Amino acid sequence: MIPAPLLRLDRVSVAYGALRAVDGVSLAVAAGERRAIIGPNGAGKTTLFNAIAGELSCTSGRIELLGQDITGLRVHRRAALGMGRTYQITNLFGDLTVEENVRLAVRGPSRSKFSFFGRDRPRDAEELAAVERALAVAGIQGRRDTVTRTLSYGEQRQLELALALAGKPRLLLLDEPAAGLSAAERARMARIIRELPKDLSMVLIEHDIELALGLTDYVTCLHFGQVLTEGKPDAIRNDPKVQEVYLGRPHHA
Repeated sequence: MIPAPLLRLDRVSVAYGALRAVDGVSLAVAAGERRAIIGPNGAGKTTLFNAIAGELSCTSGRIELLGQDITGLRVHRRAALGMGRTYQITNLFGDLTVEENVRLAVRGPSRSKFSFFGRDRPRDAEELAAVERALAVAGIQGRRDTVTRTLSYGEQRQLELALALAGKPRLLLLDEPAAGLSAAERARMARIIRELPKDLSMVLIEHDIELALGLTDYVTCLHFGQVLTEGKPDAIRNDPKVQEVYLGRPHHA
């Protein structure tokens, strides 16, 4: 028996008046799968990504997570079900330390997060373990006591990843994780993503197609809001349709 997909989109559309930024997209992401969504500018990647995350409402269609219809759920409800995400632009508490940022993310689902700003509670073993795990996986444990606003941009991107991991998601959405990074920072981020737990499903959008293909095991290419093609990275890299719409026409065309 084939297991049900962890994430399923059924004919999802997002329209702005007469413009369909996403037009009837269907796809399924299996547990443990790493999926890239690629396409040229204006293809609908970010709109689709935000619809999956719950930051945009679907005009039509259905989104399921772990077999549950989440089409109408808000962002925090999706997070509670096991969805985590990062953003293209970092969104951190600059005056708190790295560890304090992660502690807030770990406490996020519970009321106890508010105690952080008043009388603090003793940190229990479960919370400490979650903080340590998120810091270690994101490769930023050595900066735990550093005030966040003094981090390099690359380190801030690592911290944002730690925040997304703090809630122990089943599905991680990565929004251009290498955007704005230097070559060395991009290599470090790629290594961290490759070493994420194998049972963590991931959907990634990334402007750098080679980076996206190198980090994922299946690819969906969008064009004008629709699925142009899907396949393994090597097949997508050599697909004439992808070369035409994303990379430019082949020289022999």
